Amino acid sequence: MGKREQKRTPLWDALCAYRAQGIIPFHVPGHKQGRGNPELTEKLGPTALGIDLTCMEGLDNILNPLDVIKEAQDLAADAFRAEHAYFLVNGTTSGIQAMIMAVCAPGEKLIVPRNAHRSVISGLILSGVQPVYLQPEVDQRFGITHGITPQDVERALREHPDARGVFVINPTYYGVASDLAGIVEVAHARNVPVLVDEAHGAHLCFHPELPPSAMEAGADLSAASTHKLAGSLTQSSLLLHQGNLVNPQRVKGVLNLTQTTSPSYILLTSLDFARKQMALAGTRLLAGVLRKARWVRKQLSRLPGIELLEEEHIEGRPGCRYLDPTKITMNVQQLGLSGQEVESILRHKYRIQVELSDLYNIILLLSIGDSWEMVQHLVASIQDLVQSLGKGGSISKFSRALPPLPAALVSPRDAFYGETKTVTLDAAEGEISAEMIMAYPPGIPLICPGERFTREIIDYVRILKAEGLILQGTEDPHLEQVKVLAQNLVLVQQHRAVGEEVGS
Repeated sequence: MGKREQKRTPLWDALCAYRAQGIIPFHVPGHKQGRGNPELTEKLGPTALGIDLTCMEGLDNILNPLDVIKEAQDLAADAFRAEHAYFLVNGTTSGIQAMIMAVCAPGEKLIVPRNAHRSVISGLILSGVQPVYLQPEVDQRFGITHGITPQDVERALREHPDARGVFVINPTYYGVASDLAGIVEVAHARNVPVLVDEAHGAHLCFHPELPPSAMEAGADLSAASTHKLAGSLTQSSLLLHQGNLVNPQRVKGVLNLTQTTSPSYILLTSLDFARKQMALAGTRLLAGVLRKARWVRKQLSRLPGIELLEEEHIEGRPGCRYLDPTKITMNVQQLGLSGQEVESILRHKYRIQVELSDLYNIILLLSIGDSWEMVQHLVASIQDLVQSLGKGGSISKFSRALPPLPAALVSPRDAFYGETKTVTLDAAEGEISAEMIMAYPPGIPLICPGERFTREIIDYVRILKAEGLILQGTEDPHLEQVKVLAQNLVLVQQHRAVGEEVGS
């Protein structure tokens, strides 16, 4: 399709046509285009409430799109370099779960990097798929994990020739992308499809200076958070497909199992407008973002006590091929503060909210919505913060490295649904977890269901709690107690696994 076709907004046009006809709505939603909730209409505006409609004649049906939703999805597929695009209103999480279930049946294997998002683990639990975990590259300097290599995937496929798919993150939360094209080549040589979590990569295909997108690299499926970096509303995403290794009808069938039957047309319309803008002006808009990002990086790199994750840090490292410069990872250890403390100072003193803070870093995310005034305020604020702490800062008070990944002894599904008991966090050493524990964001589990607690993980969780990081995944909101497997289930699972490896 050309630029002329990409100017169309079929969903918006259909919604406007419905309103223009003056149809009297004896259908859901119950607010009846705002009439039933005047205060909400006043706050959000009559346009938003007026297009909060449902599937009907002229507006198509997301479960079997044949009209305007199909037209909008076809336009999105063209814009994002895919053969098929599916609109998601349950977030990228629903797309990730659909990818897993479209490729693997219960009990089958999926090769997964261990720093995958919690949505992947939930997809494994829902599907009953057996993970073959790959250890990603660990960067102790920044306290983060990076990507996986084609060699990692080649070895895993050789050791697990029955694996049905390879899952890849492109890029990581910290903006680092693996050699995805190389991974695709290795997997496709064995007719194994590649599934990509592109939650932080929906913008990639619209500028040549950014890492290649999943579709450009030849991947079979990708779930892209258009709401994060391409301008649609929160919770709206895309699932993209190409090639013949995965049946697109199977993908749609799986989506229909989990996706709502009452999609928000506000979210669907936002996907339509975001696609239009990126297709027509994405390269120009992202060129402006890149100029701002380079300027911010240049200014911040001059400050004492701060180190930015740059291309020089990933050059030659396994699992690191590209860096998205619009994701600015700022290491603050030498300021003598944790990332969470810096986040709090920026929020309460300078009115700045960062994308993420962890023990060592903050992430500053630049996008098409940032102005020069905003980035100048950002730089001036960080300069003032550093100066107020004293030149050069102090030696970091953190010396603990990321804990080693725990052993996976039971499948995530069996661990989640198994017989459990509750113990204190300190008493969990040696037990098999029935829950996830993660800092959110980024939502990467420190331990997953089916993995053994180690003293290093328990101590690291204690450090994160002491620093005020937000920890999630356990039934106990204060994370003083954790659910672990009853010993009899562990023994049964270990007996079944004799001669068969659950993870690697």
